[in-house]
Amino acid sequence: MNEYQFPAVTQLAIPFFVAAILIELWLVRTGRARGEFETRDTLTSLLMGTGNVVSGLLLGIVSYTALLWLWQFRFFDLGLSVWVFVVAFLLDDLRYYWYHRIAHRVRWVWAEHVNHHSSQHYNLSTALRQSWTGLFTGMFVLQAPLVLLGFHPAVIAFVFGFNLVWQFWIHTETIGKMWKPIELVFNTPSHHRVHHATNPRYLDANYAGTLIIWDRMFGTFVEELEEDRPRYGIVKNIGTFNPLKVAFHEWIGMFRDALSPGLTVRQRLGYLFQPPGWSHDGSRETSESLKAAYVRRNPAEAGKPGLPPSVAVSAPAAD
Repeated sequence: MNEYQFPAVTQLAIPFFVAAILIELWLVRTGRARGEFETRDTLTSLLMGTGNVVSGLLLGIVSYTALLWLWQFRFFDLGLSVWVFVVAFLLDDLRYYWYHRIAHRVRWVWAEHVNHHSSQHYNLSTALRQSWTGLFTGMFVLQAPLVLLGFHPAVIAFVFGFNLVWQFWIHTETIGKMWKPIELVFNTPSHHRVHHATNPRYLDANYAGTLIIWDRMFGTFVEELEEDRPRYGIVKNIGTFNPLKVAFHEWIGMFRDALSPGLTVRQRLGYLFQPPGWSHDGSRETSESLKAAYVRRNPAEAGKPGLPPSVAVSAPAAD
């Protein structure tokens, strides 16, 4: 299998990550660029990134071994031409879009992804605030079709490394909107600021990894507006810098809800697989109810990107 051994792209990029964070920190602290750093928040992000690397080394072998096992059932073997890498990158970027969209719409997957959104600041260190529990969601199965089509798991892992490197630099407020053709095709800092924002119009938008064309194609693109600057974090901020709480708070909350007494099986499953904020009695806020409430307060905003077309929105029904 020597022909399928490739460099670990993200590990090679670590010196660039460190240098870029230091440069951004200097630019922000000296007033040369827009942005904000908070020492405890930054340290938490760095600890989360370290934990992600460790968990990846310890647990990543499980998903990779599973995909290697699947490789024997491939329909094709596409080899290692340049075009194979290009097509693998494009298809895996599409795969990432759908993983990311699911991660925001299914609480089971949100439980591992929420930590990335838990910072109320948006800078390059936030990019390193990554999950320790991604394996447990089972979402690596989305890579299975690529393996069956003939892309070796090592090829998929290699091209995804470039995707992750791209996603690092877009976590910044120091870069405004870019040249229009770039904004049209690629995920940029402006587009990704929208994704991290808690403003109602920006919730559940801009899931792209590298190419924003997927959001434009599937109707989840929302443009950043200067008059509605992004506010970062999650709808209910957790108010802690403890990396253990950041990593596991949603898992704990999710299972506490699902195991509450007096619920039906369907309601218990709802707490696991319905969107974040769902509750069996409709007492909590979902992204839909937050958007609807915003439109009721601001009727002139109805129908704009990211917002419902009217204020006539029914309350969530109890299960």
